[in-house]
Amino acid sequence: VNMGAIPEGLFESELFGHVKGSFTGAISDLKGRFELADKRSIFLDEIGDMPLLLQVKLLRVLQNRKIEKVGGTAPTDVDVRIVTATHRDLEREVLEGNFREDLFYRLNVIPIKVPSLAQRKEDIPLLISYFLSRFVSADGRNNVEFSDDALELLMHYDWPGNVRELENLIERLIILRGGSLIKPADLPAKILRSVPNGVSSVENLISLPDDGMDLKRTLANIEDSLISQALERTRGNKNQASKLLQMNRTTLIEKMKKKGLLQPSL
Repeated sequence: VNMGAIPEGLFESELFGHVKGSFTGAISDLKGRFELADKRSIFLDEIGDMPLLLQVKLLRVLQNRKIEKVGGTAPTDVDVRIVTATHRDLEREVLEGNFREDLFYRLNVIPIKVPSLAQRKEDIPLLISYFLSRFVSADGRNNVEFSDDALELLMHYDWPGNVRELENLIERLIILRGGSLIKPADLPAKILRSVPNGVSSVENLISLPDDGMDLKRTLANIEDSLISQALERTRGNKNQASKLLQMNRTTLIEKMKKKGLLQPSL
């Protein structure tokens, strides 16, 4: 259950259930997640995103091991193992008054801290391999491979979105660049901006393959990538993008037209 995604008005109904006629739209009895998980486990994801008012209701269930359905009169016993997760520092949230101290200590029985991806970058190649196995088709036609330069950039990036950000990137590259070798120019601008000093030279970002390259096509791909990065960074503002690329706005628009990057006007 994603705790941060449940609307406040539906929280009790979603977790504890309701009886028919308890509110508009309650056309039948509904078992909540806790009742469905009786004698089993329930995973409450993003527990740190819960509003304070709802934290009280959850605390009552954890303490009493009973739920009260919306519109019901008798409590229902539940025997549930609770597993929670959050990307927030709950101890800090307690100090700042955003998370109840009593609920924190009620949940914090066996804490497990998973390091962020930035703290275990040696896992990046393994995770890439795993996500490729998930997203590449059975015939392998849309498989992608990463050049050494591109992989080095991925290893230097800090991944503020953690493993999910890496997963989304791999899926995007397979969709857009399936069947090709991923080079630095294929990566998002924010990853290219993370290149440390001493790794940002042209020789490190673009290297000539042993079997040569189609220079015209390569330069066109680089130009496409830089234009796309400028537009992404400026959220599609052509005036600002042209300034980043140090070219006239009209020149940028003409290039976008030729490359098919210009969205048709509605």
